[in-house]
Amino acid sequence: MSTPEVTDASPLASARPSIDVAVVMRRERIDNRWQPWRWVLHEVLPPSPHHGEGARLLLKDDREERWLHAPFVVELFRDDAEGYYLNGTTPAPCWFVLWRMDEPESVPEGQALMARPVAVSLSYHDAGRWLDAQETVEQVPAPQEVIDWMMDFVARHYVIEPKRRKRPESFRTLTDRFGNPASVTTEKKRGGGEHG
Repeated sequence: MSTPEVTDASPLASARPSIDVAVVMRRERIDNRWQPWRWVLHEVLPPSPHHGEGARLLLKDDREERWLHAPFVVELFRDDAEGYYLNGTTPAPCWFVLWRMDEPESVPEGQALMARPVAVSLSYHDAGRWLDAQETVEQVPAPQEVIDWMMDFVARHYVIEPKRRKRPESFRTLTDRFGNPASVTTEKKRGGGEHG
């Protein structure tokens, strides 16, 4: 994989570095009578003038189709440096791609529904937020030069907060649901309602 193009054209480039990428989605045949095809993320590529814009068919045979979607801009934000740190310190740092299926009413009759990438990120937090929102998120390994670029950004902008010692739960004062002091006793309550 060639080195991604880092965009420095804007005055905010030092605050918000970015990489242009393209996403390849693969439609593959599966052995299932109810659903003969499924869509999966195939890869994230560096930009090329040959990619063009929008979706473009790269390969089609009896077993699979590959569609290239371009362009996507992956930006690094200072306030998300922890998300990049969490991704970069895993055993396999990766690209996170959010994708959605076409809405059936938006596709002409007789044409297959297509998976369309919506966003690409290197942030573990972005992926978590997307998954919390019930979106489809897949990942593919990021190349070493992208990981190095991301970790250089992390080194310049992420400050690991020191862990504070947490007081053991057994030393916390007990309160009721209204915040008033409460007590616990092991003594048996006497009187009222007992029939002997």
